[in-house]
Amino acid sequence: MAAAAELSLLEKSLGLSKGNKYSAQGERQIPVLQTNNGPSLTGLTTIAAHLVKQANKEYLLGSTAEEKAIVQQWLEYRVTQIDGHASKNDIHTLLKDLNSYLEDKVYLTGYNFTLADILLYYGLHRFIVDLTVQEKEKYLNVSRWFCHIQHYPGIRQHLSNVVFIKNRLYTNSH
Repeated sequence: MAAAAELSLLEKSLGLSKGNKYSAQGERQIPVLQTNNGPSLTGLTTIAAHLVKQANKEYLLGSTAEEKAIVQQWLEYRVTQIDGHASKNDIHTLLKDLNSYLEDKVYLTGYNFTLADILLYYGLHRFIVDLTVQEKEKYLNVSRWFCHIQHYPGIRQHLSNVVFIKNRLYTNSH
């Protein structure tokens, strides 16, 4: 999914009226937002943070200094690791690491839903939708987190619903 499309989804999920104009620059199609009253903003995470502030939902950026740092860390991870990798091996390595990280967490920051969850969900959707039942079971923590985020009000929108089977079929998946 193109970053501009993701930003439009984010706008809608934040309850902002559409009206922002996005373009993309360069070979990597980096999103650009032309603001009404200032310079243009460049980059997925910069624009996403701006939209969150526009919607007066700063809590999505983290409520403590530590949580804000964790949100920034995951936003950076999204752009540098997920957007930069398309091979199946890369994705399986990322999912394995993310699965370990989520072992004792509900959300990426622990117990609070943030912008990091939204943008990681959007970034991973194209990969998770193609996983087999066995692969989803191999990454149980990622599957649990992903399923939870896709059912969060207003987040999934037109993206396809990814089905997760509640009963484990393969007991030797670890």
